[in-house]
Amino acid sequence: MTVLFILNILSIFICYAVAKYKGAKTNFWAILGAILGPLAIPFVFFSKPVVKSY
Repeated sequence: MTVLFILNILSIFICYAVAKYKGAKTNFWAILGAILGPLAIPFVFFSKPVVKSY
């Protein structure tokens, strides 16, 4: 049980860090990492950056 919890926390941080580096929505990917765990990590690598229009 503890291993799964630690793995889930690591997934949250990895998803957040990769999304921040790529310019994607960090909160969305952190929540997705919390829900899906390690399954969200491959998807964050294919995420597209947020395009801001002024």
